Amino acid sequence: MQLNSIMLLFGSLGTPEVIIIVFVILLLFGGKKIPELMRGLGKGVRSFKQGMNEIEQEIKKPLEQEDDLAELNRKRAEKQE
Repeated sequence: MQLNSIMLLFGSLGTPEVIIIVFVILLLFGGKKIPELMRGLGKGVRSFKQGMNEIEQEIKKPLEQEDDLAELNRKRAEKQE
């Protein structure tokens, strides 16, 4: 129930609300700090994507090795026949 109310709260943000939020952030942090914050955010997103790619490769690698081993066993079985 609480998740639905949160979704309604953030799902209904329109252009005026976004402009007000950006204005408040600009007032709080100032014009000089915002590029630094965005740079840090970009590095964090890049690091997250890199970590996800590494995990995906680690998952796929054993599966590919299993497929290669199965193919090798199949070829060996064909040669023995």
